[in-house]
Amino acid sequence: MSSHEPVVVECLEGPAAARVAADVGVVYAEVFAEPPYGEAEDDFAAAARRFRSQTRRADFRIALARTVSGEPVGLAYGHPLDATTRWWDPLSAAVPAETRREDGRRSFGVLELAVRPPWRGRGVGRRLHDALLEDCAAERAVLNVRCDVVAAQAAYRAWGYRSVGQVRPWEGAVLHDVMLLGLTRPAHTPPPRPGEPGRGGKMQVRAVP
Repeated sequence: MSSHEPVVVECLEGPAAARVAADVGVVYAEVFAEPPYGEAEDDFAAAARRFRSQTRRADFRIALARTVSGEPVGLAYGHPLDATTRWWDPLSAAVPAETRREDGRRSFGVLELAVRPPWRGRGVGRRLHDALLEDCAAERAVLNVRCDVVAAQAAYRAWGYRSVGQVRPWEGAVLHDVMLLGLTRPAHTPPPRPGEPGRGGKMQVRAVP
């Protein structure tokens, strides 16, 4: 393992994402075994099952970072929230109906974003996040982040997210902030120049410095 190798980010959608399940498992197990998560083998197995199930969605998307020699480095994945999602139901305080409104296209849920320790502090997390949401047609991105993970909280706020409430996403979970990021393209943004990808452009494999 060398954290000095160049790193590339690949994006995959739908069932095609299932082929990187082993790499996802490597990243997940190393990151979420750390404090304060403290997850163990049973948790890793459950996460692997969830991932395989999620990849059956045609609108599922993953951004995976690897070194040029193939070592998995980090990941970010998610999918649009369904119109009937229960994402907003467990909030500790009510949020406005307009904030809760979902139609299957409005919000992209960022389910996981993780970078292995040797590659942190190099902008890999931000590149994964941006690659995941590149060309996203949703109006906003939404994620949950533990209130006690200070570094992640600071990163998301620096990227433009704002907290809209707090939640315990499952029974026995610690408190998480629910965070939103607006994705709507500003009206004054000029169209892409010839040769540049637009919002409907092809996904790219991009270098991460």
